Formats: sequence, structure tokens, C-alpha cells
Amino acid sequence: MTENESRIVIAGAGSIGCYVGGCLAAADKNVVFLVRPRVDEALREGGLRIVDLDGTERLVSPEKLQLAVDPAAAFGSAEIILVTVKSGATEEMAKVIAAHAPSSAIVVSLQNGVDNAKVLRRTLSKGFTVAAGMVPFNVVQSEPGEVPLTVRRTTEGTILIDDKPGDLADELSVPGLQVANDEDMQSVLWGKLLMNLNNALNALSNLPLATELSDRNWRRLLADQMNEGIKVLKAHGIAPAKIQGLPPALLPWILRLPDFLFGILARKMLSVGPHARSSMWEDLSRGRPTEIDYLQGVILRLAQEKNIDVPLTRRIIARIKEAEGKPLRSHTVDEIRNAPV
Repeated sequence: MTENESRIVIAGAGSIGCYVGGCLAAADKNVVFLVRPRVDEALREGGLRIVDLDGTERLVSPEKLQLAVDPAAAFGSAEIILVTVKSGATEEMAKVIAAHAPSSAIVVSLQNGVDNAKVLRRTLSKGFTVAAGMVPFNVVQSEPGEVPLTVRRTTEGTILIDDKPGDLADELSVPGLQVANDEDMQSVLWGKLLMNLNNALNALSNLPLATELSDRNWRRLLADQMNEGIKVLKAHGIAPAKIQGLPPALLPWILRLPDFLFGILARKMLSVGPHARSSMWEDLSRGRPTEIDYLQGVILRLAQEKNIDVPLTRRIIARIKEAEGKPLRSHTVDEIRNAPV
């Protein structure tokens, strides 16, 4: 790394944090990982292996990784902070950043959900620059205890961030990690939220993403759920950005197509790696709380404000809540559709 490289801190060394930080570290950027003791131990033992979508592997050795368990050590001279914690931990992380990081730092939310940048701005002092971001691709992490810790990218896409920071996108773009500016990130985040409604279905199905999306019954369930979300957003005057180049209103129609037509029109959606599963599946499989309140939960809250009934959304929230903290099991489409609310 060169002396004038910005000090980048990864605030949340989960799957996305390790992939993004790993790509930056492999490119000799000055990157520091704020880690929990378990992850600290794993990375110090075997380093970090990054597997790109095309199967390319890079190993960042323990000696090349800058790791910090102490937030003061991580944030003390931070210039760019990439927040990759779960949405439920955003406010807590913002308080830690406020206590230890210089207010000149640029803080970028690379999280699911639509309100994380707002939470960061509300919690941090006015000196901080906060940028919303969107990660379009899926990353799967190796099982706990595997050495080296491996993060595998399974879908394609370019990270988008607010246009305000200027040259930040160029600074963060490295091999395996392309970053671009977008002037309407809030619309982008609403579009990503609609796509992320499948996170819960993938978790409940207990199927690889490619297998789930190849099944018309699961796609119909996703289409019906999206229609509820689109109806609610329209009632609030919210216009989500295009999803994979398609108007959101068109996607439910495409999802309902017979398998062979869907395979032709949605080839990009099906071009996922065999290991791809949603982050919510990973949370359930490892006994962690999910982000359901920040995905389907947002649709439900907006629906209640307009007195719009969203029965499928309520059913899916209830099924995920029931599944949290229990051994992972496979649900059927009918089980979800016909569940009591």
C-alpha cells in the first residue's frame, strides 16, 4: 500500500464485510477489519480466501490482514468506514463510530434495507459524511471453524453508492469489486428491497437460490409477495428503481411465466452459483436473528399506515419469526400460503 492510501475500516466482518474488505486488502488497500474474537481467531490462523464469481481464488495471508477487536484501535484514524453489520445493529455501530472515529470520516452503508443511512445520519454528528450504498450480489461464507475463512461471491453486480462523496467509487473499485455512483440511491434501495423479499422465501425453502427460482411455485409465491409490496409503495408515492433493468411492475409477470419461458427471459436472474443462498438462510442456519423486520417488516408498516391488507407478507413474517432460533427445516409453498396469520 502507498502512504497516501485512505485508511478504510470494515465495520462488520460478516460475509459481505469480509468479501469487500478482502478484495480491498488483496489490492493492497489500507483496510482494517473490526472483528469479533471468533472471526479474529479464524483470520489470524488461516487468513481470508476470496472466491470470485468466475471461480478465481485469492488468499490474503494473516500477515496482510489488519485486524482489530477494539473499536478505538479500528476507528482511531479512519477515513472511510464501510458499515456492513445487520440492519438491527446499525444504531449501535453508529454510536461506536461516533465515540471513536474522527468526524471527517466518510461513512458508507453497504447493508440491506432502506433506512440505514438515515439511522447513521441521525446518530452521528454533523461532521460525518454519510452515504447510502447497495450491494447487489450474494456472498456465502464458509462454515464456522473452516480454515481459511472463505467468502464466495455467487452472483454478479456493481455496488452503487451516493454520488455525493465524489471520487469514492473510484477509490473503492478494485479487482472483484466494482463500485459506481448513483444519484438516486433511495430509489435503488427500494428496488433492492423488492428483490430482497425473496431472502425469506429462500430461507424457508432451504433450497439453493437457483433451485428455488427454477421452481414456478416458489416464483409465483415471490410474485404475489412482490405485488403486495409494489401496491404498498405505490400508495405511498414511492417509485423503486428498475430491477436488473426491468420495471418493478413487470417482474411479477415474468416470475409467473412457465419454466422454459422464464429461463429465456430471466437468464440473468438464474445465473447464480450453485452455492448461492440468501443471507437470511445463513442467519437461520446459524441460529442468528434475521433482518425480516427491515425487509418484509417495512412493507407491513407502510401497509398499516394506509390500511392496506398484505396477508402474504404477514404470513411470511410469522413463519420467519417462528423459525428463528430453531433447527433449520424445509417449508413448502402450500405451508406458507395456507398458514394462519
